[in-house]
Amino acid sequence: MNTDLASNLLTTRASMTQQSVQIAVVKKAHDMQMDLISSLMETALAAPPPGQGARVDKLA
Repeated sequence: MNTDLASNLLTTRASMTQQSVQIAVVKKAHDMQMDLISSLMETALAAPPPGQGARVDKLA
C-alpha cells in the first residue's frame, strides 16, 4: 500500500510540475507577443520622416 501511495504522490507531483511549466511557457509567449505588438504599434503610429509624403508620385 505504501508503494501505491508513493507512486500516486510522485505522479501527482510530476503532473503539477508539468502544468506549472506549461503555464510559464504560455505566459512567456504572451509577453513576447505583447512586446512585438507594442513595438509594431510604436512604429506604425510614429510620424513619418521629414520630407516623406510631401509630394504624390503619380508615375508609381
